[in-house]
Amino acid sequence: MALSVIPHIIDQHAEEAAFLWQLRHSAVDAPHYDLTDLIKLDNRVAAHLDGLSIAGDYGARVCEMAMENPGPGEVFVSAVRALEEKNNQWLDHLFALVDAEPNLQTGLLSAFGWVSASRLQGTVAMLLASHDALKQLIGIEACVMHRVDPGKSLNHILMQPTDSELCARALRAAAELGRVDLLSACDRYLDDQGEKCSFWAAWSTVLLGNRKKALDILYALAQTQNPYQEQSLKLILKLLPVPDAHALLKTLAQDPISLRLVIQGAGIVGDPYYVPWLIKQMDDPQVARLAGESFSFITGLDLAYLDLEKDAPDEMLSGPNDNPAESDVSIDKDEDLAWPDASKIQVWWDANKLNFINGQRYFMAGQVSREHCIETLNVGYQRQRHAAALYLSILNPKTGLFPISAPGWRQKRWLGKITNEAYAA
Repeated sequence: MALSVIPHIIDQHAEEAAFLWQLRHSAVDAPHYDLTDLIKLDNRVAAHLDGLSIAGDYGARVCEMAMENPGPGEVFVSAVRALEEKNNQWLDHLFALVDAEPNLQTGLLSAFGWVSASRLQGTVAMLLASHDALKQLIGIEACVMHRVDPGKSLNHILMQPTDSELCARALRAAAELGRVDLLSACDRYLDDQGEKCSFWAAWSTVLLGNRKKALDILYALAQTQNPYQEQSLKLILKLLPVPDAHALLKTLAQDPISLRLVIQGAGIVGDPYYVPWLIKQMDDPQVARLAGESFSFITGLDLAYLDLEKDAPDEMLSGPNDNPAESDVSIDKDEDLAWPDASKIQVWWDANKLNFINGQRYFMAGQVSREHCIETLNVGYQRQRHAAALYLSILNPKTGLFPISAPGWRQKRWLGKITNEAYAA
């Protein structure tokens, strides 16, 4: 018996799946999403994808028609269908589309991370063996998202680079997958003339355990305005002894334009010495929420849950608005952070500051350890989880970097495994 479909329902499945993927793409880096929230959102995406799958040929046609005017979300939905059905012809069409419109690449990458590893067997191997740089890059991305070692493919790309973007992705993947055998290969790119390859070489070399020249490169990048300043700072402040980290932040503080970086850096260093200063910054509406987040990185407090927040100031507008006379159309980077109530937080700090020792590094109210980082990966918000993943890699380079953007149910399974390993150790 042929399956009957209701066209407008299937159309809605495609539209909702693409829209929810956009929400998910933002949620991966959001300060108010934890793993439980991500799983709930993933389940909503999965339900609409299932509806398209059940619709069979009609569902496939709906996905193909969406490619007439696609965004990354539509590419994601269409690519998931192509991968699950092993439709290589349609997949090649998507690759050609992404090659022509690079802004659509995130949707295609995400699809390879979304589908199960069993559905990718053969496909990823074909991509890695390709002579096309984009296909090789997405093959590497798929391996990273599934925590699968691509083997000699990384070696080959780093030994005979043909494309700077591909080379940079391979360098990054070396650390993400814990490939300590590629340390010397990464080290060779530290003096690369391309800023992107040089940065990712230094980033990976440091995470893989060599903290000499690469650390100096990150230190220099952290002190000057460049595309990799924030990423360099977030990593190097986790590695420097606390006094050296203080010195770096003091240097940055000499330039008022670096105030946000200094506030972020105070939370990363984790020294309670910064808490009174952070509370003072909470009186400045421009940086109050960021200061609250850094305070939470040190103390582990959830400001919203503990009622240590307040309403937004009346004069603050969240993000771009529809006023044609308004020249500022930039996105509010702190939109999803709580507005800290400085007076309440000061009362809490006065009552609890003796539990914290100046000069020591705190991360979510605890010392940096494997067990504490795993706990943060289980219950923390996404930005806190990213920091925990970096710390785990620093503690043991062979573990690689836990992928906090992978489908939530897959992350939950991996966390169950490493949690059990931690208890058994």
